[in-house]
Amino acid sequence: MTIDLAILYEHPQWFTPLFAALDRRGVGYEARTPRTTFDPADPAPPAPVILSRLAMSAFLREAEHPIFWAQALLARWELSGARVLNGTPALAIDTSKARQLALIASLGLAIPATRVVHRAADVPAAAATIGFPLVVKANIGGAGAGITRFDDMDALRAAVADGTLPTSIDGVLLVQDYVPARDGTITRIETLDRAYLYAIDVAGGGAFDLCPADACQVPGSAITMTATAPAAPLRDAAERIARAASLDLGGVEVMIDDRDGTPRFYDVNALSNFVAKPLDVLGWDPHDRLVDRIVGWIEEAR
Repeated sequence: MTIDLAILYEHPQWFTPLFAALDRRGVGYEARTPRTTFDPADPAPPAPVILSRLAMSAFLREAEHPIFWAQALLARWELSGARVLNGTPALAIDTSKARQLALIASLGLAIPATRVVHRAADVPAAAATIGFPLVVKANIGGAGAGITRFDDMDALRAAVADGTLPTSIDGVLLVQDYVPARDGTITRIETLDRAYLYAIDVAGGGAFDLCPADACQVPGSAITMTATAPAAPLRDAAERIARAASLDLGGVEVMIDDRDGTPRFYDVNALSNFVAKPLDVLGWDPHDRLVDRIVGWIEEAR
């Protein structure tokens, strides 16, 4: 079988539906995990089209995570002429919430008030410019990891003194206004090839881990997910963000600030692992649309 596609993935379960959809279409592919080495002098990519499915939450599953290793690997494949979907430009955005917010703000879109720090000692001063309640976030999180809410300066100063602030694997933290989301709901807008694909409303019950691939799998979860049709300005904004972030596929998250009705965009996720049980939530399976586009990318690379 001719291999047209290589998929670099790390999570052991999230991509089973994608592999099944590719198998149904007869697309030749090789599924690769990061448990290997690579030769930076090797000019041969594994396939003409490569899909990166690297999760930022990889560090939660393995201390010796592949996030930064993959940056070099994808760059080598790009230098070799492969079409890398969600390649190094998208990965650079995915690996930095600070860069995401800067990009979103540069497009004239609203974000939560944020200060970016790299020293724990600077967090209280940053917080004083934001006000309470606020959250301290890891710059590289994933699955809601590394987010803590603080309601007053005393609690924040105690966390700094005790060394119990969130940590980020790159040493960068965000001090961010805690935005009261209208109806306790955020909207995740998924894009494919820089165009709107679908959207879901996620009611998190106060949780920060709103991963759509996981939450629907947990019996009794307080998190609910409902298909929605965002207003045209929100869809357009998500597409603009996807273009600026070089996302071949990816999700953009937005919440309506209940204080003033402002849509505030706050997260760009290059790992569109889609919602679990899509037939129940959406009534159709987005993996089929993804495979349609992958086939197109393969044809374009020939």
